[in-house]
Amino acid sequence: MTIPVNQLSDPTVRDFVTALNAGDQSAVAGLLTPGATMSDDGSDRNLQEWLDREVFSSNGHMDVESEADDGLTLVANYRNDTWGAMRTKWQFTVDGGKVSRFETGQA
Repeated sequence: MTIPVNQLSDPTVRDFVTALNAGDQSAVAGLLTPGATMSDDGSDRNLQEWLDREVFSSNGHMDVESEADDGLTLVANYRNDTWGAMRTKWQFTVDGGKVSRFETGQA
């Protein structure tokens, strides 16, 4: 069972997932604070390089299974052309309507 993206609780996270699933690089960039950071499986990564590799060049897509923390934590089936599908957890830090950090990894 998945949660439709338009029903996600946090508006910034909802917009981020919508833009990610659409492969809309400019919309994702517009939702990030200057200097935004991220980690993957506990290791900090270069945000733009990670997005290019794991999302935009490999058709990344997130199907959200559940949410917690008022919509700032998601469990999702994430798939891309490089790795296939995997169950992942995403935790977002939102400041002023923009994502300042997200952490993702296998759930």
